[in-house]
Amino acid sequence: MSRGMVDVAVAGGGVVGAAAALALARLGLSVVLVEGRAPPAWSESRPDLRVFAFAHDNAALLDDIGAWAGISGRDGAPTRLQPYRRMRVWDAAGGGELAFDADRLGRRELGWIVENVLLVDRLWACLPGAGVEVRCPARVEELEQDERGVRLRLDDGRRVAARIALAADGAGSTLRRLAGIEVHGRAYGQSGVVGYVRTERDHEATAWQRFLPGGPLAFLPFADGSCSIVWSLPTAEADAALAMDDAEFGAALGRAFDRRLGRVEPCSPRAAFPLRLQLAHNHAEGRVLLIGDAAHVVHPLAGQGVNLGLRDVTALRDSVATALARRQAWDTPQRIARWARARRSEATVAAHAFDAINRVYTSDSPAAVLMRGHALGLAGRLPPVTAALWRRAAGV
Repeated sequence: MSRGMVDVAVAGGGVVGAAAALALARLGLSVVLVEGRAPPAWSESRPDLRVFAFAHDNAALLDDIGAWAGISGRDGAPTRLQPYRRMRVWDAAGGGELAFDADRLGRRELGWIVENVLLVDRLWACLPGAGVEVRCPARVEELEQDERGVRLRLDDGRRVAARIALAADGAGSTLRRLAGIEVHGRAYGQSGVVGYVRTERDHEATAWQRFLPGGPLAFLPFADGSCSIVWSLPTAEADAALAMDDAEFGAALGRAFDRRLGRVEPCSPRAAFPLRLQLAHNHAEGRVLLIGDAAHVVHPLAGQGVNLGLRDVTALRDSVATALARRQAWDTPQRIARWARARRSEATVAAHAFDAINRVYTSDSPAAVLMRGHALGLAGRLPPVTAALWRRAAGV
């Protein structure tokens, strides 16, 4: 390694980027994390509108790298983490219901509902102790690379030389563009409306999802007894939902949710974000590797976006750890290419599966309407199928 060169430069300090920096630093690599702005501190009194349905394998990753204790409150720090023990999925057009239950699957919980800000806050708290050097505020402006490594010029005039660079800087990744990696996909013409509501009946530690003609509606259990909602709607309808007063919005939600939990009352501001499918043509170009949303953006109906991104991190960490254990070079072109092929394959399968589900459940074709509700009911009546579906989502 040449003078002044680190092992890894990570562009982007969100959940996936910070986890990658921490995971690789825990293996003994030298890591620099570049982020455009410092993340907000987690607030006990102000829940973050952006939440994730967090899977078991990714909780294990964060536990391995020392962050889960702070997220779960195991270390005594204040936290807000909601386990969910059941899932209920059904279609507004009728038919059966798909149900998952932790007891039947031999688990204490199916997963956790956790705020984005909490995850980032606790990951960043671990970075100094792991030896990660943080350059913030700073953004990557220029990239040069050759067979030995990459050289990044930041917008504050500083430079970073590294053996590899990880693009974790989101769907509009600058580092991906500088590396010359193209993307393909399409806009869904939908927006995801998010916010918090209180319901007349208890959420029962259950994640609820109803498929509607305009897109799925999810009620996710939250730690203070409220529910986090994610309502996928055609963009014009999403704009109209944001413009409603609380009484109108609560009534519309109650109808759309089939009043499963009784009366619905909004208890937070609302926001909306556009939905799209986007996949990178390659997950690596030379010594630039893509992870998280820089590599793949999927429909939120299965809550798998951040889970896919963290699986990119786990696969990279495991590849590096294997090489180090064998006293081999961890950054050879062959090893990078093998990781990139495997991750692109999984992301492509997942993205197109979610896309197909969204197409079927928003279609008004009589054949699709007839098939989909019965398909849910059939899967729900076959325990091996239910277990296989959950294992796939949970990464176990």
